[in-house]
Amino acid sequence: MKMINYPNLFSSIRLGNTVFRNRIFGAPTGAQDMSPEGFPVPDTCSYYERKAMGGAATVTVGECMVDSRRGMGGAHHFVLDDPMSLAPMSALANAISRHGAVASVELQHAGMFARNSHARGAHLYGPVACVNSYGLEVEEMPAEVIEETIESYGNAAAWAKQCGFGMVMIHGGHGWLLSQFVSSKINTRRDEWGGNLNNRMRFPLAIIENIRKKAGRSFPIEFRISGSECNPDGYDIDEGIEIAKMLDGKVDLIHVSAGNHEVPEAFVITHPTMFLPDGVNVKYAAEIKKHVKTPVATVGALADPQLMEEIIASGKADVVEMARGLIADPDLPHKARTGRIDEINTCMRCLACFSNLINTGHFSCAINPVIGHETEIRLAIPKAEKKKILVVGGGVGGMQAALTAVQRGHNVILCEKTDHLGGVLRCEKNVPFKRKLEAYLNRQALLISRAPIDVRLNTEVTPALAEEIKADVIIAAMGAVPIKPNLPGIDRENVMGAIDAYLNPEKTGNHVVLLGGGLVGVELGIFLSKLGRKVTIIEMLPELNYGENFLHGDGLGFQIIENGIDTALLTKAVEITDAGVLAENRGKTILFEADTVIYAVGQRPLCEEADALRFCAPEFHQIGDCLVPKHIQAATSAAFHIVRDIGTL
Repeated sequence: MKMINYPNLFSSIRLGNTVFRNRIFGAPTGAQDMSPEGFPVPDTCSYYERKAMGGAATVTVGECMVDSRRGMGGAHHFVLDDPMSLAPMSALANAISRHGAVASVELQHAGMFARNSHARGAHLYGPVACVNSYGLEVEEMPAEVIEETIESYGNAAAWAKQCGFGMVMIHGGHGWLLSQFVSSKINTRRDEWGGNLNNRMRFPLAIIENIRKKAGRSFPIEFRISGSECNPDGYDIDEGIEIAKMLDGKVDLIHVSAGNHEVPEAFVITHPTMFLPDGVNVKYAAEIKKHVKTPVATVGALADPQLMEEIIASGKADVVEMARGLIADPDLPHKARTGRIDEINTCMRCLACFSNLINTGHFSCAINPVIGHETEIRLAIPKAEKKKILVVGGGVGGMQAALTAVQRGHNVILCEKTDHLGGVLRCEKNVPFKRKLEAYLNRQALLISRAPIDVRLNTEVTPALAEEIKADVIIAAMGAVPIKPNLPGIDRENVMGAIDAYLNPEKTGNHVVLLGGGLVGVELGIFLSKLGRKVTIIEMLPELNYGENFLHGDGLGFQIIENGIDTALLTKAVEITDAGVLAENRGKTILFEADTVIYAVGQRPLCEEADALRFCAPEFHQIGDCLVPKHIQAATSAAFHIVRDIGTL
């Protein structure tokens, strides 16, 4: 028998009447790219199909509403209670299943957080009457509505099966309707639907039985719970175990997540940020597995094949699930099985995908520019006329441009003025919560080393050199340089820039004052505080600026509190002295004592340097920070899409 990598991870598993090809399941992600009626569109099919092509055993379509009239939490949800959805949902199921993955849908109802339905005039129902965290009045769900909802779940599962889906996942976690009913902290009803555990579980168990009746006894049912809600107002692992025991033998897979979507401090556990370790929620699944016979799945911060293999081999879980990991690299399962571990595009857990979905209704990824564009990329495009392309700058944008260009068949020269690829982000290589970023940079550099790309390090491209190379196309990806503020005392020995501080944290004293409350300053402050420094951040604006990725910003906010970082807003530094930083706040002068002062007040794009190369080739493109300093996703996306057009127009 031919040995494969990770034999436990790639062993099959039977759930109900269905055999799954491995233990890697594609967890549900928020719905996106849909018609106004809540139906999948071709872009939807392409997004989910791409995951199936990469080798996952199942691909679950997220947040499908069983009751679109009363259960809609957000603006972007597929609906399962409209007969007109048959054709588009069938197309979606087929797009997934034709690649060997089992197509599944997540059955969802937001309960007392169904604010979208409420905004359209529907009653807002929960287990008990209350005021929810949005300040909306919630009514106790009447018994007759509970019975109607039970029927809705069963009808939705039967509809999914008719459309060609091979499994359903009942969402019973994260603070949505069913978790509201099973929680002893929330469900204090005095009738048969609340109070003791048997009564609290009556609703979900009735739903399971209704699905069995309508979709068949052997049709696989996955039930997602929060093993612990990870906040003082939610239930803990002990209650999670009791919930799982009530599900044991009644479903085919108990999916153990954690946290609560509607509680900010628990949200960042449900969707682990970069500040948490890999597999942070495995412990909940492992504990529950000790008490049940039904197979158990774990989810959260999983993308390392070796870790996932160990989870299965050690018996902590039977299935590993990932959502963002398959957004960053849909081919992760195939690459792991075939030993191409160093080519995996590992999720950085930056939450850009989630923020973009909420902001725009579309998924996109900071390090995978294909996500959200699967349809247009699969459409036939003209074969590129072969060009000689000079890429100037070996940072994030430059590396992506070079790789895309060589994939399109061009001759590529990549010049980088330093002795390494990766750009300024390499300064964060020793930051624990940025290790996935370093892995991404290493992966890109590795792919470049394996490609027919002429890489020239320690090479600064001047107009003379560019003209000597005689490229058909120049792509300027030269980046930006830090701005040094014009302050008295800025050249003191105890003052340094953010890059220097990242590279040489041992040079910083015990008391650090950071000038600048943008993303660079905040993340640097968190890094230094974790090294034991007392950190104060001074910012001129009324709030810290985390950038466009507001969910990552939420995680940063919790880290600021957790690490005891002081912030001074509406505060302008005016001078650096022996004692620290003199600053003004609302007309008052304040001294912030400091051993070390670090500035992180923005970047100056290398526009002039790029502009000097503008007429050194017939075609010229300027991308990334040398155009406008933004973020990783902006650089990779521009590089990918601009280069794809070269030689086709």
